[in-house]
Amino acid sequence: MDDNSERFSKLPIFSLRCKTNLLKDDVLEVNINTISEIQQEAEISLSPEELQPHFEKAYTQLQPKIEIKGFRKGKVPLGMIKKMYGEAIEHDTLDQVANDYYHQAMTEKNISPIGQPSMVDMEFKRGEHFRFKIKYEVRPVIELKQYKGLAVARPVHIVTDDELEGELQHILRLNSVTTSAERVADENYIVTADVQELDEAGTPIIGKKTKDGRFFLTDETLAPEIKKALSSAEPGQEYRAQFASKHEAHTHTVYLMLKVTKVEHVATPEFNDEFVKKITKGKVTNAEEFKKSMRDDLERFWKEQGEKKVSEAIVSELVRMHEFPIPESLVNGLLDSYVEDIKNKSRDKKLPKGFDEAKFREESHAMAVFQGKWMLLKNRIAEEENITVTDDDISSAAEQEATRIGLPKKRLLEYYKNSGVVPDRLLSDKLMIFLKSNAIITDQPDETKG
Repeated sequence: MDDNSERFSKLPIFSLRCKTNLLKDDVLEVNINTISEIQQEAEISLSPEELQPHFEKAYTQLQPKIEIKGFRKGKVPLGMIKKMYGEAIEHDTLDQVANDYYHQAMTEKNISPIGQPSMVDMEFKRGEHFRFKIKYEVRPVIELKQYKGLAVARPVHIVTDDELEGELQHILRLNSVTTSAERVADENYIVTADVQELDEAGTPIIGKKTKDGRFFLTDETLAPEIKKALSSAEPGQEYRAQFASKHEAHTHTVYLMLKVTKVEHVATPEFNDEFVKKITKGKVTNAEEFKKSMRDDLERFWKEQGEKKVSEAIVSELVRMHEFPIPESLVNGLLDSYVEDIKNKSRDKKLPKGFDEAKFREESHAMAVFQGKWMLLKNRIAEEENITVTDDDISSAAEQEATRIGLPKKRLLEYYKNSGVVPDRLLSDKLMIFLKSNAIITDQPDETKG
């Protein structure tokens, strides 16, 4: 926040007179009322002399559109327009006049409102004055706590041979060939079945039927009870399974009837040099080299996850340490962006049928508050440490990304410079590098299974 805004927000009320560019010789009187740490109210009063140029401009702009009997369109004298429509035209002009003077006052005093302002009062006495009040939100004054020397843990994951073998088997399954079979003989089968959930008495539950469910018997996440029920499955036969399902603190028994419609044998290819050449299109020709590359990829992935956890821990700790109010307009803007993300993920760019937007916003409110607090805190720390994004930073980012996606750097650079998203991301990256370099990071074993 600029120095003036911080100083002004601590005062209960102040008056100022500032030059404005709307009229060359205008002196605009503005009273700024501080409602709270994040809300202010601008009270502006304009004289008839200040208003008249705006009214004259409105008369002139409307003159070509006005028709009165006895005059050709656009030829009605201004005097007659003022006499017949002057008061209505002036009233219609007031919103724009208020908007112009409000923005000019904010610019002149280096006040940076957040979100959309709202008109809370307006009084216009023709020939006497025009007074209005506009309420808006501002960034809170953030008193920084300790943000250097934070103690956080970095999870370190060791890639095991079993994990590597699991990834390899997954790749082999993705490249497997299926053929129809009469019955299941071992785990290398996929069973397709219509699944009906039953009640405890064995009666089908209405609305709890799923057609064409596919069960890969080698899938480690498949319930053992289902795997056992389908261990000798044949098309056209029905099989039953029951197992305990746990949801949070609640556990209940699920009863299923599975009517098998298809059985397929899965033939996985042999892992050898020929297989490696095929799936890499000749880029890798040796099976052992491929496995080494897989291990490198897995280690790189887990290292990135570890760094991500460090970043998340730093952000969480900083947000926890700093208590300050957050403008509701910022929270609402973030919630709007969440909803837009859901729309953009759908093919028709609309919310899914039956989507409860009000419930989604309520459930996402805490996340939006957290994200909004971090946005404000991040910028405040960056200001304190004089961390900025330069043109060279943007140019370097555009060059790297242009090479990766195959676009001309000049075209991408132009987009980056006009985008508020990219500089903000670069600022976040630079700030996190700074915070990590000043944190106390302790490596801890990560027991997460790959």
